[in-house]
Amino acid sequence: MADRLLRERGGKPTGKNWVDNFIKRTPELRTRWSRPYDHQRAVCENPAVFRPWFTLVQSIKEKYGIADEDTWNFDESGFMMGKISSQLVVTGLEKPRKQKKLQPSDREWVTLAQGVAATGRVIPPFLIFAGKVLITSWFADLPRDWIITVSPTGWINNDLALAWLKHFDAHTKASSTGAYRLLIIDGHDSHCSVDFQDYCKENKIVALCMPPHSSHLLQPLDVVPHSLLKRHYGDGISLLARSRVYHIDKETFLPAFKAAFKKTFTLENVRAGFRGAGLAPYNPGAVLSKLDVQLRTPTPPAPGTVAWEAQTPRLAYRDIRIAKVISAEISAIVPFADWLG
Repeated sequence: MADRLLRERGGKPTGKNWVDNFIKRTPELRTRWSRPYDHQRAVCENPAVFRPWFTLVQSIKEKYGIADEDTWNFDESGFMMGKISSQLVVTGLEKPRKQKKLQPSDREWVTLAQGVAATGRVIPPFLIFAGKVLITSWFADLPRDWIITVSPTGWINNDLALAWLKHFDAHTKASSTGAYRLLIIDGHDSHCSVDFQDYCKENKIVALCMPPHSSHLLQPLDVVPHSLLKRHYGDGISLLARSRVYHIDKETFLPAFKAAFKKTFTLENVRAGFRGAGLAPYNPGAVLSKLDVQLRTPTPPAPGTVAWEAQTPRLAYRDIRIAKVISAEISAIVPFADWLG
């Protein structure tokens, strides 16, 4: 718009920094990042997809007599051992350079497989390191009920998912209030293996899989605890880096992780995850109110009707206001004609 106005008045085109400078000196304007949104996630973020999920959860709990005490969520969360969290660093004006935090060198992958209940109960963590053998010195100072194991990649697989399920069963069966337990899971392949499903059936564990691409809204662990855990862990690693600890091995990782785990998995945070996912207390609106992306197929126009009719955009007043601001800016460069009337 600015270049067109200048061209019409015989002026020179704007410079490459004009837009940035214009925004900085114009308080009426501000910039905002436009973030790409995954199409599959957008397709699933539809009330028509989410409402049946809540109906299913409620009907399963009623059918099997499952209380909140026996409603569980299982999910994995991955960590790079040396990854620190990003933080805002405030400095004096005499040091305008961009502040840097040295990233510890070890980027080995670790997976946490975790189970939590709607009442806030947390079973001991199940950690998977990349490797082939376990060294007892790694976990000498950990609680005895923590499970530490290995896989070639540090990711969970079918065998380890089954091992976690047995770990879950051992820590929840005796304390369950009813005959059945509900285990809410995502669609990871390891959760759908024949052995995993058979063990659930044999031990009265009702495994309920969420709709695809929905865990960020429907999975209690994703809604609150896992994001907090990564932040607290990253903060701990950042403190180590400031103390000139630049290599994070397993023996360094575990104390930092233990502190972050204890800080994260509180009764309040776990309950907040279930509350945010609309599961405990049962409140589908907690999620449905967040669904601001809906994909619709346009309805074809009826025969004999005009396919499109020009209308005033809802935000046209904003465009006019911006145009006036730009025209005022141009006036400082080229004599201004009263083009807006």
